[in-house]
Formats: sequence, structure tokens, C-alpha cells
Amino acid sequence: MNIYADNAATTKMSENAINAMLPYMREVYGNPSSLYEIGQKAKEALEEFRSRAAAVLGCEAREIYFTSGGSEADNQAIVSAARSGEKKGKKHIISTAFEHHAVLHTLKKLEKEGFEVELLDVHSNGVVTADQVAKAIREDTALVTIMYANNEIGTVQPISEIGAVCREKGVLFHTDAVQAIGHVAVDIKRDNIDMLSLSAHKFHGPKGIGILYARKGIFLTNIIEGGAQERGKRAGTENLPAIAGMVVALEDATADLDGYAKKLTPLRDKLIAGLDEIPYSELNGDRDARLPGTVNFCFEGIEGESLLLLLDDKGVSASSGSACTSGSLDPSHVLLAIGRPHEVAHGSLRLSLSEDVTEEEIDYLVKSVKEVVEYLRNMSPFWRDLVTGKRPHVFAE
Repeated sequence: MNIYADNAATTKMSENAINAMLPYMREVYGNPSSLYEIGQKAKEALEEFRSRAAAVLGCEAREIYFTSGGSEADNQAIVSAARSGEKKGKKHIISTAFEHHAVLHTLKKLEKEGFEVELLDVHSNGVVTADQVAKAIREDTALVTIMYANNEIGTVQPISEIGAVCREKGVLFHTDAVQAIGHVAVDIKRDNIDMLSLSAHKFHGPKGIGILYARKGIFLTNIIEGGAQERGKRAGTENLPAIAGMVVALEDATADLDGYAKKLTPLRDKLIAGLDEIPYSELNGDRDARLPGTVNFCFEGIEGESLLLLLDDKGVSASSGSACTSGSLDPSHVLLAIGRPHEVAHGSLRLSLSEDVTEEEIDYLVKSVKEVVEYLRNMSPFWRDLVTGKRPHVFAE
């Protein structure tokens, strides 16, 4: 049996998304900036897709900027807020210790330019509270940027409450919603979101395309210079085929989120219950405040890379965390942020499911993980030290 269980890294493109792209590669292939007919047809299609994306997100079309994906959108949102704040003497930025590196690395760069970045501690359940944000906001705070749902452990943050605090205190609020859009209900107005990032390949759209939502009145700083595309805020000929695929995938993914959750959540919980049976293992993050399809476990006495390779031999595609850092030997910064010690953080497994997963596949996932964990522990001198009492266990049996 072959099971793709790494949908948090990327999803398979839907047939609807693929079919939506084809006319803009075969027939309406003109440059939207050109004045002749085929270019103007492309321009009309571009603006139609912008309006359709806005309708899904509950905003105005002019608040939608097409980008190359979530990383670019994160970069532009954060840099724009920082530059606007700097003009007013505000150089304090609030974020969390377990953000995606697209956020954390951008903040590191701003620190080198004299900005003060405050990373909030994450509770052991993988959640940051609105009260933490409220206590951290200062007179010179330019931006709060907190992800909607964590990309590794899948915990969903109280974004509506955090947004309300930011709006009350007059501070710009950006959320990286790359893992949330298409999986949980996101409401820009309800959540008091000023800027939001999303990426199409997380909800069965194409790679290399995303959206930055920026509330009207927010001045965006250009990250890419060149032509006057995207109202002068994002240079480069628009990737109309990818935009078409993204918007159709977005509409499909958000059409029945209740049904999506109703089907997927029980299967996710069955997977959690099965992995819970493995001795000296623990679920990472809150059991309830999480995405419908994301499960992340730590297992004592094993190393994550070996776990993934042996699962691959069994036909299971999984990950130990973010695909963006899969080549790193360092333990996950997300797991360290929630208090996991290094030796346990190295033995993590993320299984992220699609809506097509079956109960039979869940059973196979549980069986496969149990077999591989037992096999690796039997080979491990570290596990032998744990069993014989030479080292203390981190988790309870």
C-alpha cells in the first residue's frame, strides 16, 4: 500500500485546478500588460480571478496581490509593516518562537537593521494566547505577526482574539495562513486581520503562486522591483495559468469546510489513538485546537531520518517537520519552542492527511509506524540505555 501523508509539505493538484490552467497556456496566453486583444483577454481573466479570490476571502479585489507563494507574501507583509512603523518611530515587532522560517528569517534580517523583535514563548500545547500578545504590545510596536496554524504540529492559534487585541491597540496584525486556508474557516473581517499570506500548493493548487491580502490603506513596500504589475507593488509578468489554478482550488477547498472537518477529524483522532499506544511516545500540540489532518508525534529512542526512510520502504510518505528544513540535522525549532528536549525532538514524525484518506489507510499507517519504531529501538544503544535505566525516560510509558 502506498500512502502520501505529507500534505502539509505539498498537496497533489486537483483535476479542477489543472483544467482551469490549460486555457491560459493554450489559448489566452497573452501578457496581461499588452494592449492588443489577446493581452486584454488575459487582463480581463486576471482581474476576474482576483475578484473571485477576494470573494472567497471576504475582502475587496484591490486588497489582493498575487505573489510567488507564502514566503514572498510573508516577506512583503513584514517588511512593509516595519518600514511604515519606522517612519513613525516604531521599531518593535512581536512574533512567536515557532513561526515558519519565512517569518523568522525576515525578522532576523530586520533585527540587523535595528528593529527589536520579541518572540513570544509558546505553551507546551503549541498555542500562544491573546493575553500574551496584549502584555507584549508597546507604544512603539509596529507589527504583530503570528501564524494561523503551525506547519509542523498543526495547532491552530486563537487568531480572532489576537486580532481583536491588535485592532484595539492600533497595531498592524499579519498572519501566515499558509497551513490554514482550505483547512479551517478563515474570516478576515471577523479575525481583524490586516495582512494575510497564503500559498496555493497547500490546498491542491499549483506550486509557485500565492496571495498577499493587505487591507486597503496599508502601504506596501516593494520586494521585487521592475514593472508596474500588481498596482506597482509586485513587479513581474503575472503567472495567469497558476493564478487560475490557485483560485479554482481555493474555491473548491473552501466550499464545504464543515464536511471536510467532519470526515477528516475522526480519522485524524483514530491515528492519534493508534500512535498513542506506542510506549514512550507523545503527541505534539493540543489534541483539539489543531488542523483536521495534521498529527505530529515524538518517539523516545529513535532518530527521525531513519524513521522516515523505513516508512518510505513501506510505501508511506511522511516528514519529521517542515519540508523547508528537511535537510537540516538540527532538531525542529517548533518542538524546542514547546519544550521538547533535543534528544526527543530528533525523533519526531509528522503525518498530514488529505480528505481522500481512508480508514484502511489509517490502520496501515498505525501498523507501519509501530513496526518501524520497534525495529529502530531494538537496534538503538540509546534505547538500550533507557530500558536498562542508565538514562532517564522523558515520557511516561
